[in-house]
Amino acid sequence: MAAISLNKLNKHYGSLFHAVKDVDLEIADKEFVALVGPSGCGKSTTLRMIAGLEDISSGEIRIGGKIVNHLPPRDRDVAMVFQNYALYQHMSVYDNLAFGLRNKRVAETEIRSAIDRAADILGLHELLQRKPKQLSGGQQQRVALGRCIVRNPQVFLFDEPLSNLDAKLRARMRIEIKRLHAQIPTTSVFVTHDQIEAMTLGDRVVIMRDGYVQQVGTPLTVYEKPANKFVAGFIGAPAMNFVDVTVRGDAVETSGLKISVNPAYARALQPYDGKPVVMGVRPEHLALGDGAPGSSFDARVEVVEQLGSEILLETRAGADSITVARVPAETRIAPGDRVKVSSQLSRLHFFDPNTELPISG
Repeated sequence: MAAISLNKLNKHYGSLFHAVKDVDLEIADKEFVALVGPSGCGKSTTLRMIAGLEDISSGEIRIGGKIVNHLPPRDRDVAMVFQNYALYQHMSVYDNLAFGLRNKRVAETEIRSAIDRAADILGLHELLQRKPKQLSGGQQQRVALGRCIVRNPQVFLFDEPLSNLDAKLRARMRIEIKRLHAQIPTTSVFVTHDQIEAMTLGDRVVIMRDGYVQQVGTPLTVYEKPANKFVAGFIGAPAMNFVDVTVRGDAVETSGLKISVNPAYARALQPYDGKPVVMGVRPEHLALGDGAPGSSFDARVEVVEQLGSEILLETRAGADSITVARVPAETRIAPGDRVKVSSQLSRLHFFDPNTELPISG
C-alpha cells in the first residue's frame, strides 16, 4: 500500500515567510491527486516536502503508513518528474533510463527488462540511442516519465511537467499521463498552475491559496459546489463571472440587471434582503435570447472572441456589470450589438461579500 498522509504540514522560510500552512491531506493508494493554485500558493513546496527535497518545519508525512519526515529522498521510494526534464545531456536515452537502477546495482538483465517495458508503454524504442538534445520537448518528457517507470516506485510525483510544452503538445501529454496511470495505477501527486490539467487528470483536485488548502474534491464537485469565491473563480475556463448585487425579495439587482432567484436560494438569501451579495454565473450557463421568466437582462456586446468551436462574448449590462457568455460558433454578432442574455437560474451561485463563503440554496 502506498497511501500518502499529510498531517498539519507546515513550511517556514525563516521568520518572514510561511509557505505551507497546516495542510491535512489523505491520498489513497493508487489515487491520482492534482495540486493546483496560483503561483506562490505552496503547491510545489508541498510536493517537494513529500519528495524529501524540502525539510518540513512541523507536521507529519506518511508514505505507505511509514513516517518519512527525516528520511532522505532516496529512501522514500518515490520518483519525480520535473518541469525541466532533468535529463543527463551527455548520456543516451537508454543510459538516462538505466542510471538510477545502475546506482542501486541492479543486474543489467533486469535493467534491460525494465527499460523494454517502459519503452513499450511510452513508445521510446526508436529513441533509446539518441541523446536528449536530439529529442523534441514531448519526447524528452516521455523519457523523464520512463525514468520513473523503470524504478517502479511506490509514488509518482509530478512538478508542473507540462508547463514548458506548447498547447497542442500539452494536450497530447495529458492523454499520455492519463493512459500511463491506467496502465500503471501508482499513487500519483501532480502539481500544476493550470486548472484544466488538474481537472482532466486528477481523481481529486486540491486547490491551494496562500499556503492553505481551500478545497479537496472530485473535479465535478469543485466545479459545481465550490467551497468559496476563490475556488469558484479559479476553477473553470473562462472564469466565473462575479457581479455585486443587492437582494430584493426573490430577486437580485444592480444597475441595468435584475435576476430572479429560484425558491431554494430565495430562502437562503432572506437574511440578506436589502443587503449586498456577490452573484456568480459561469459563461457556459449564459445564453443569448429570452430564457425562463426573470432570467434575462439587456446587454451591449463589447468584445467578440471567435475561438472556432465557440464564441466568447464580453457584454456590459448597465454601468458596471460585465459578463462573459459562451455562445455557438455560428452566431452572427459584432461589438456594439444590443442583445438579450439569459441565465440558468438553477446554476447561479451566491457568496457572502465579507466571508466569501457560499450562500447555500
